[in-house]
Amino acid sequence: MAGNSIGNLFRVTTFGESHGRALGGIIDGVPPGIILCEDDLQHDLDRRCPGTSSYVTPRRERDKVRILSGVFKGVTTGTSIGLLIKNEDQRSEDYDSIRDIYRPGHADYSYQQKYGLRDYRGGGRSSARETVIRVVAGAIAKKYLAYQYGVKVRGFLAQIGHIKCELKDWDQVEQNHFFCPDIDRIEAIHALMHHLKQCGDSIGAKVTIVTENIPAGLGEPVFDRLDADLAHALMSINAVKGVEIGDGFAVINQLGHENRDEMTSEGFQSNHAGGILGGISSGQPVIAHIALKPTSSIIKPCRTVTSQGEVVEIVLDGRHDICVGIRAVPIAEAMTAIVLMDHFLRYRAQCGDFRLKKQKLLQ
Repeated sequence: MAGNSIGNLFRVTTFGESHGRALGGIIDGVPPGIILCEDDLQHDLDRRCPGTSSYVTPRRERDKVRILSGVFKGVTTGTSIGLLIKNEDQRSEDYDSIRDIYRPGHADYSYQQKYGLRDYRGGGRSSARETVIRVVAGAIAKKYLAYQYGVKVRGFLAQIGHIKCELKDWDQVEQNHFFCPDIDRIEAIHALMHHLKQCGDSIGAKVTIVTENIPAGLGEPVFDRLDADLAHALMSINAVKGVEIGDGFAVINQLGHENRDEMTSEGFQSNHAGGILGGISSGQPVIAHIALKPTSSIIKPCRTVTSQGEVVEIVLDGRHDICVGIRAVPIAEAMTAIVLMDHFLRYRAQCGDFRLKKQKLLQ
């Protein structure tokens, strides 16, 4: 009912606020016997960490994760894994001046209307800071999926503003602050970000997630389709306003013979469907795209109202990202991995015996 958990067999629950003492989570359903330590989880946390460049929020958080339970002598026990990340660089006083003002484009007004009160410090529970635990859970899922099935979950910046980035080199993604796979676009992105920083504005972005080595058969009809669960998970990320699977909205202008993925004895000849047919994985790479809006926390003045209904002008001068889409890459990877981990466990529980019997019959 409270909406703080995701997943069925692999279930992730998070708690905490942007300026609270800490953020934490509980992960249920992790199989026993997986070698796991805090260092395994830190890499992805460092990838989403604030303060990594002059173009993201300068808030200084080390985001060091502590495993509180569910791991004994470096191995998962099969019980609930408890996680904690302390907030170390809160500046709650920055928000005192707007405690009674609704920030346009943020969740201030809707939270107030729902609960009758709100944590005005950086958005409280609605802040993207909440995603640190999702990233940790995703790191666990990615490790299991890679070790057990050879699955790779990787994301990249596909577009920022008018600049489109082609997938030319996966290695390049980890070598720049923008998660850009096209080295020829780095200079243009730098110029755009510098311009936006100078004029005090922000920009939206598109992030693409590609998952490889997914077997056919993941997904549950009718309401737990794999694409439906991916859309649910990806849309839950802060600032996401659109989710596409495969060709997405491009299908509007396609003809039937262009969109269908023909099959031969050598397999599929294209992947317009994004690796999912009828809500079930086809064995092709699963491809998803998300669109993230530009942050509303900018220094350009705008009109809003106070909690008393008074019209005022507001300028949000604080620590904010110029493009929230940049640090969304590891978050989107995490949410994808969480969904896939859950569906792998569900598939194994329902169909595992059938696949084993089928393999024996074919021998």
